[in-house]
Amino acid sequence: MSITEQLVVLRFSAMGDVAMVASVLKELTAQHPQLKVLMVSRKNFEAFFSDIENVSFHPIYPKQQHQGFLGLYRLFKEIKSQQVIAVADLHDNIRSRILSLFFRLAGVKIKRIDKGRSEKKALTRAQHKILQPLKPTVERYADTFRALGFEIKLSHQRYKQPLHLPQEAIPLFKNDLKKIGIAPFAQHVYKMYPLEKMEKVIELLTQLGYQIFVFGGGDKEFAIAETWQQKFPNIINTIKQFALKEELHIISNLDVMLSMDSSGMHMASLVGTPVISVWGPTHPYAGFLGYGQSIDDCLQIDHPNRPNSIYGNKPCLCGDEECIAMITPEMIVGKINQKLNDQAINLS
Repeated sequence: MSITEQLVVLRFSAMGDVAMVASVLKELTAQHPQLKVLMVSRKNFEAFFSDIENVSFHPIYPKQQHQGFLGLYRLFKEIKSQQVIAVADLHDNIRSRILSLFFRLAGVKIKRIDKGRSEKKALTRAQHKILQPLKPTVERYADTFRALGFEIKLSHQRYKQPLHLPQEAIPLFKNDLKKIGIAPFAQHVYKMYPLEKMEKVIELLTQLGYQIFVFGGGDKEFAIAETWQQKFPNIINTIKQFALKEELHIISNLDVMLSMDSSGMHMASLVGTPVISVWGPTHPYAGFLGYGQSIDDCLQIDHPNRPNSIYGNKPCLCGDEECIAMITPEMIVGKINQKLNDQAINLS
């Protein structure tokens, strides 16, 4: 069997960042059909890349066989057998730097993402804040590929293509109700819309006759979604019911997704579903807006202390009431209605 030369791409976490890599690789491989790409990330994220032609996947197990310096050397040996022509480090953390070093010592060309840390610091600092759009993260990914000699022009467009539904989900799509996905949870609590207000959003949407699919989380989030499912009509709790790839296929069949600045936004973007996104201490100017999404579909409060965080791991500094809580349920429902009406006009 012949060994194929491959470009290795490193991005281990977080979920939304990895999903954004998948959006870029779709365009990279379409523009370079002879290029083979080996994506290295956590096993859980393999589903993001399974439908991209010429992209294969190699998992990293950072807490098992790839733990520590020796574990990363073991990972290097596993990947090196794939005949690597170059490495694009889209993570730039300690693990990716050590792994890249092994390849560099083996004579493989390495390029690392420029995260624009100084620009992001200027965007989020308390004094003399520079509030201007920064380069999108997907363009920073693309720049890394360009530095390796692979020209790529990103379209920044969503490509809506409903995928085959999981067998268990087919009955949920038999009715004519508009289908709205809600991803109300986030890794950092400061990025989450208050749950009591989210419940009001759900109540208003069900009163309008929409069908709601709730995504994301573990046992705690499952219990919250179960409560909503029992309290309101037309609520579907998908948490722990479907594999990640199946969730992506369901999301691709939705009319619109409601998400925080979180992985739900990037998953929907990957399958071309429009997203209404809710922002708190973070800001779309930092470059993490979902691929192909519009800033006009972002709900956020103008405040001189916003943004004060890039990743949402810092609390809001807007006063007694958090900025994300200043967004009313009625504002969210109004934005969703507007999006659905615009879609109906475009189809007519």
